[in-house]
Amino acid sequence: MNRRDFHRQTLGAALGAFVLGATGAPVFALDSAAQPLKYRNPNGVAADPSVLRKPTGEVVKFDGKYWLYFTSERGDVRGYEVRSTVDFVEWKDEGIAFDATGTWARDAFWAPEGYEIDGKFYLFFSAQNADFPWTTAEKFNIGVAVADSPRGPFKLLKDEPIFDPGYPIIDANLFIDDDGTPYLTYSRCCYQHAVESELAAKVRAEGKFKEIEESWVYGVKLTKDFKNVDGDPVVLLRPPVKLDDAQAEWESRSVASGEVNRRWTEGSALFKLNGKYYVTYSANFFGGDWYAVGYATADAPLGPYTKAANNPILEKNSDKGGIVRGTGHGNVFFSPDRSEMYYVYHARTEGHDRKLFIDRMFVDAKGVLTVDGPSVDPRPIPGFVKK
Repeated sequence: MNRRDFHRQTLGAALGAFVLGATGAPVFALDSAAQPLKYRNPNGVAADPSVLRKPTGEVVKFDGKYWLYFTSERGDVRGYEVRSTVDFVEWKDEGIAFDATGTWARDAFWAPEGYEIDGKFYLFFSAQNADFPWTTAEKFNIGVAVADSPRGPFKLLKDEPIFDPGYPIIDANLFIDDDGTPYLTYSRCCYQHAVESELAAKVRAEGKFKEIEESWVYGVKLTKDFKNVDGDPVVLLRPPVKLDDAQAEWESRSVASGEVNRRWTEGSALFKLNGKYYVTYSANFFGGDWYAVGYATADAPLGPYTKAANNPILEKNSDKGGIVRGTGHGNVFFSPDRSEMYYVYHARTEGHDRKLFIDRMFVDAKGVLTVDGPSVDPRPIPGFVKK
């Protein structure tokens, strides 16, 4: 028996998903009348997806449903939509959970993260603190809103970003440690952040690009009311400086191929597992086929972090006979008893739309993470739904 089969047999079944029509009604539900009930990726359009969970990672059920937030592809949404499901097979459009009209958040509503804390619901998000079109300044920043229900309406805790680090930031992720300390991880944008490295020197010599801009993942403590930071941000992850770094090849594919002059480290998700801290992250051009996922581990929430030897743990399969490409910007969530772990992310198949994928995650006795995906075959719905 190989390791993947062993994981499937001993740790349980994979998670469910959906496809929605333009009205939000389900138009596809695989084996909905069969036993066992199954789901199938890919799903409806839903970029930067986040399943409602605790800040420690456990999935949250409210009003008999599970909830999903995502970056909308609709031009008329100035905020965030939300969907719900009872079985991870059929999903319902619940409308606009957060309407940012008239607030500091004006454009580019990206990467919402939904959490339940002491009966309240919090939405951390990224937005542009300026009107579109943007000119010489990218003013991306991070805010937080609160509601009494996952469907909203969410209202800002304060009508300004949580903080301003002096550079544009996106991809907020909340984690609360065992001692009650909240942490925010986020990504500094590539914008005007040219970084010298052996790769930059190489592509400059090849005549591909004059400079390489990079985004880095940071972490910082938050005040317990989430309205401010408590201390200075710390760099958790950045692209490799040297070409002989074990991570350099896969994290540099978009640049090395001549696609773009930027190396991203973004879409971070911090969680704790068996006494160790993990951060998953996405690298390469988010709009390209090379977008892929890795992770790193540490003994403390703010590091230092060591990237995993088995990176990337999720990448395209279109070069291996599959149909999936551009896998990234994911989040980890657990079943309520933490016996099952899943990765929710977006990917592309045909066309440019970013579609929802949810696949089972595993960790072995040595703490090595793997993702059983990207999958497009029927998978059993999660065990916690059946209980």
